[in-house]
Amino acid sequence: MNIKAIILSTALVLSGSTLFAQQDSDHKYQRPLKDVLMEISKHFNVRLKWTDVIVDGKMLDYADSRIRSYSVEESLNNVLAPFDYKFVKQGDNLYKIKNYEYARRTDEDGVKMIKYLNSLYADSVQWNKRKECLRKEVRERLGIDPLLKARVNAKPVISKERIYSGYTVQNFSLETLPGLYVCGSIYKPLIKGKFPLIICPNGHFLDGRYRKDQQQRMATLARMGAICVDYDLFAWGESMLQFPGEAHRKSAAQVIQALNGISILDFMYNRKDVDKKRIGVNGGSGGGSQTVLLSVLDQRYTALCPVVSLSSHFDGGCPCESGLPVFYSCGGTVAAELAATNAPKPMLIVSDGQDWTSTVPTLEFPYIKRIYDFYGATDKVTNVHLPAEGHDFGPNKRNAVYNFFADAFNLKKQMLDESKVTIEPKENMYSFGDKGEKLPKNAMRSFEELEKLLNTLK
Repeated sequence: MNIKAIILSTALVLSGSTLFAQQDSDHKYQRPLKDVLMEISKHFNVRLKWTDVIVDGKMLDYADSRIRSYSVEESLNNVLAPFDYKFVKQGDNLYKIKNYEYARRTDEDGVKMIKYLNSLYADSVQWNKRKECLRKEVRERLGIDPLLKARVNAKPVISKERIYSGYTVQNFSLETLPGLYVCGSIYKPLIKGKFPLIICPNGHFLDGRYRKDQQQRMATLARMGAICVDYDLFAWGESMLQFPGEAHRKSAAQVIQALNGISILDFMYNRKDVDKKRIGVNGGSGGGSQTVLLSVLDQRYTALCPVVSLSSHFDGGCPCESGLPVFYSCGGTVAAELAATNAPKPMLIVSDGQDWTSTVPTLEFPYIKRIYDFYGATDKVTNVHLPAEGHDFGPNKRNAVYNFFADAFNLKKQMLDESKVTIEPKENMYSFGDKGEKLPKNAMRSFEELEKLLNTLK
């Protein structure tokens, strides 16, 4: 044997001894997670995506025993479970490795959940019992009633009207709990009369309620004959004068936003220009989640329209949507079932092909339609699905909303013209001044103050 062969042989022995040094039960057959994932990728001829923080320094006990040579997905489940990781299939041969997300499941999980829910009720009698259970437990798990009882009996502060083509806009601020304020805008038809009211909780789209498409939707619905009210998310917009942005990702955001929505409906409901028989709620993304929650909490709504939000396998990725255990109500529920508690009221579900609502036409909508059929009202629930579109509140989604409320509330379709809308600068929409100089003296200035108050109300 020549010297090169000796060196190569020695190298192979050394590498082999390193590779298998820990491969016995004394060392739990431990291997680096990164190496195991690379082996799975090669064996099954698939691509795996991960961030360095997911795999660096991670060691997997009993590594090889977790691999199933016949199934990439079973192998990934076994390998990722000890680290509380999960995989998301993003293509025929592409998988992304992620941290476990309590609010997100797979499409297949949604199919199984809908099948389970359908098995719970076969008629309106059984469904009504389930519905009452859901309404009761959602309130309890959200913890909304103690906050409603502790509200400040304050009138909103409303600005002068700004007059535009066919509509007006006013700013408002409302103190809900002591020192806690919510700000928003009231869009109203320019003519006098009695109008339907649409409460429009905002989602997580960039610039919040100040963005162009939000103003277009509010103003166009007002031009068509509805009073529309939108308002800031907790710790967004003017709420950030009181709380830092990171407070929005506290679980308390979910109940505070529900409190704000109910309180805004309360102060608008008894206005002389509001038709109490026509009360709607409409929002997109996180605003769609609020739309469903508000409709469960408040029976005054007569029509609802969640946009790019409704699902059986995603509860909302922000704590303001899923931070409190409302989805554990009555043995487990999902947004689609909560929305169905509104049957037989008119409802439009807007979905698209590029986010978690892609399954709506084949999964969530048929399920909800079945419940509407308990009341002989399948014509009252509709789905506008946009398979080529993504997660936004674009023109086709807005047009679907306009047409739905035009039919549900007898609005004037001839007034549907977004080109007539004036897009205001953010500063016009502030209640507390350009720099917050008008913020009331009693206003909270930290999340810790709010947290202390909430703890006294539990």
